Amino acid sequence: MINKSILRKAGNYIFFGLVLLLLFNPDAKAWLLRQVMATGLFNAGIKKEAPVVKQPSNLAAFNFRNEKGIIVSSTDLKGKVVFINFWATWCPPCRAEMPALNDLYNQFHKDDRFVFLFLNEDDDPSKATGYLKSNGFSMPLVTSTGNLPSELYSGSLPTTVVLNKEGRIVYKHEGLAKYNTTEFIQQLKDLL
Repeated sequence: MINKSILRKAGNYIFFGLVLLLLFNPDAKAWLLRQVMATGLFNAGIKKEAPVVKQPSNLAAFNFRNEKGIIVSSTDLKGKVVFINFWATWCPPCRAEMPALNDLYNQFHKDDRFVFLFLNEDDDPSKATGYLKSNGFSMPLVTSTGNLPSELYSGSLPTTVVLNKEGRIVYKHEGLAKYNTTEFIQQLKDLL
């Protein structure tokens, strides 16, 4: 018969091993966060009332470099619904969002009335490219080429912003959320 103290010690080692895994492995943290997201506690939603964020009458333009290396201005996107997600490969909540974000992008990527900007905040963009490729994500990778308006991004990752066709912020969320829900997809369509 196995000694109970040996079983207890083995259980403690396994428990602490799992805790250490969650503390030091971004993929393990992302997996755990995806399990929590599946409960529906982090579903995104665009409110129909006033915009979430107070913003100047003319929101400052920003530039970004697309996957082809071309610099594009946000002012070129007026007339389109723009979904912006700021993320980094070292950010476990960002990694947890990626499957849902990729699914959302795949549902809209052929509709030219929508633009998706996945702005990577890694110091080395090749890490982001490798991460997307190794996980089979098809979303386009873009990088900012200068300062971003603080109304859009204040440094918290992940941050997601939706601009309506007039270029006004109608949704801003700092932190983890699930964006491929039926309700959020309909709310995006309602912005057209």
